[in-house]
Amino acid sequence: MFISVNRLPHPIPPADSPNPKAAQALQEGLGGQFGEMRTLMQYFFQNMNFRGEAKPYQDLLRSMATEEMGHVEQITNTINMLLEGASEPSDEPDGLPLSVALDSPNIHHFLVAGQSARPVDAAGNPWSASYVYDSGNLVLNMIYNLMLESTGRLQKCRLYQMSNDKAFRSTVSYLIVRDLVHEKVFAKALEALGVNWGKALPIPRFDTSKMPEVRDLERKNLHNQMWTFANRGETSLLDTIFRGDSPFDDGGTLEVIEGFPEGHDIPILPDAPQEFSSGLDSDLMRLTRELQNSSTQKRI
Repeated sequence: MFISVNRLPHPIPPADSPNPKAAQALQEGLGGQFGEMRTLMQYFFQNMNFRGEAKPYQDLLRSMATEEMGHVEQITNTINMLLEGASEPSDEPDGLPLSVALDSPNIHHFLVAGQSARPVDAAGNPWSASYVYDSGNLVLNMIYNLMLESTGRLQKCRLYQMSNDKAFRSTVSYLIVRDLVHEKVFAKALEALGVNWGKALPIPRFDTSKMPEVRDLERKNLHNQMWTFANRGETSLLDTIFRGDSPFDDGGTLEVIEGFPEGHDIPILPDAPQEFSSGLDSDLMRLTRELQNSSTQKRI
């Protein structure tokens, strides 16, 4: 079972301006071959299909999969923030409030999804379960996961160079740092299995020293921290693997934190009548407000 915390892993500031092109690029980080939906499903299935008595590694996979759920929500909300305001309602009889869709790099953002994110890559290809790798062999899975995180971080670094929008940069920078942590998790897992990965798999190091948002997060040691995402009272053996010095040459001490991060508010998207979304007329809106008020009064 999973416990849902209605918070985002990292804050998303308002976008500088509507930016469907940046939203389209960010779709690769969501539904692409090396995106957040891929890492979520890959670690989730490796965890569920786990065989043998090696609980520290299963705990590791469970923690990783749970964090990746939050990353899917983080990047989806960022795409939505970048699309917000791209179209506006029009009171003109001949107005075309959705004409922007014809110039958008992904018309489906407007035509199919009501001006919001979709489970696709930057080219509009649907996310595919065929991306998921789970050999059933622990060492092979750890090697493949290390490669996956390294490639994901490479793509996030490329995304960083595509837009300086505040909303875009905030999320991409956070994911660059967290992908680095995840590389370290699988590097330490391989070390604990006796694999000299440093010689067998020289993982490329991407220079992020000129990315101020990334440096700010690293100063908080976010590039060396992992949460267990375990419920209170449960025992996680993640710290038997993720401990000691960083396995890379970036310095710092690895740290396991019980539970989950504090989180940040999820943006509330306003109605978009030009998209017929949420589609609530005055009567339906009255009913939803009565429902919310009733729920609030019961809590009091």
